[in-house]
Amino acid sequence: MPIETVEKEQIGYLNIINAKEDNSGSLQKKLDEAQRLGNEFKSKAVITFNTTIGPKRVDTTVWAVTEKYIQLKNNIHIPLKSLIDIDF
Repeated sequence: MPIETVEKEQIGYLNIINAKEDNSGSLQKKLDEAQRLGNEFKSKAVITFNTTIGPKRVDTTVWAVTEKYIQLKNNIHIPLKSLIDIDF
């Protein structure tokens, strides 16, 4: 079953939950690269994260990566523990 793509503006209406596994450690290199691509090249990343209604995907620019969150435009945050994957 394909993963539904949502607009970043919809993220605030979703109930984001932890992924089955905490992938934040293994995704750290991709997180750093996504932030660099967003800040230096305005390139987007495809972020897959977990919600109460199943995995969702968003195609957006990563502005910052903190200890616990990915920060997107308009002060939207996705918890690192909810991340399933990141692609470019």
